[in-house]
Amino acid sequence: MSKPQNTYVIKKVASELGFSYCGIAKAEFLEDEAPRLEAWLTRGYQGKMNYLANHFDKRLDPTLLVPGAKSVISLIYNYYPIKDLAKEKPDSYRVAKYAYGEDYHHVIKDKLKLFLQRIAETIGKVEGRAFVDSAPVHERAWAKKAGLGWIGKNSLLLNKTMGSFFFLAELIIDLELEYDGPVKDYCGTCTACMDACPTDAIAEPYVVDGSKCISYFTIELKEEIPAEVKGKFENWIFGCDICQDVCPWNSFSKPHNEPKFTPSTQLENFSKQEWQEITEEVFQKIFKHSAVKRTKYEGLKRNIQFVDTKK
Repeated sequence: MSKPQNTYVIKKVASELGFSYCGIAKAEFLEDEAPRLEAWLTRGYQGKMNYLANHFDKRLDPTLLVPGAKSVISLIYNYYPIKDLAKEKPDSYRVAKYAYGEDYHHVIKDKLKLFLQRIAETIGKVEGRAFVDSAPVHERAWAKKAGLGWIGKNSLLLNKTMGSFFFLAELIIDLELEYDGPVKDYCGTCTACMDACPTDAIAEPYVVDGSKCISYFTIELKEEIPAEVKGKFENWIFGCDICQDVCPWNSFSKPHNEPKFTPSTQLENFSKQEWQEITEEVFQKIFKHSAVKRTKYEGLKRNIQFVDTKK
């Protein structure tokens, strides 16, 4: 088939598999991103996330991940919930919306495997790999290049009709396709995300100091949380949605249609006292298939104790 036909097939399959948007960029070295990434790492904004300094070249050159790569297919998968548990129980502990249901890595990876299979069935033999926040892929840069949105001042990808409550995923393949172009930045003079961040993690517009982010402290940091951020977590014990919740573009967010992202009844009804008294057995049962298991039981207990101002 021709390039336009192959491109049409790929975007049609993306839609059939439940992806909200599909954009395609030429697989080439991300020249503009190299100095930005280097400066970010030099400032130490990765904190203890040492893995972000690894595979620098692979983060910028997709052909090092997939030899002979011609195209990077970027995909958006919605996770905005029907019920915002943080708003429903403002006095209780808070978990980021992306972790309400099953671990997105597994849910989306299964779809991407099916995607590659469908490409093989309709187009023919295509070499490629699927990624969902699981390898050194500069996913926001690729999504921007593929026209899925622009990078907001909170460093997240923003989409004009969806906001930012979505996952990004990529297929890097050795098939040449028709490529999409980038879109305009619509942040304008708005600084809502910068003004709302309680730990001042947004160092400057479009640059986040990862080592100051509540998500970093509650998920990535494995040691004691620094005393200087005591009292600033606003009850977040796993991740944080503050900079997204205040973003005007997220007023356009609509609930997802993925049953696997629906929170369990137990999580929905969890009281503050139940969080405080959670046992390892209950933790393993509730979060068996959840992204929350990343913080481990001891990490979650540490986070709860840290945000509990009585302690």
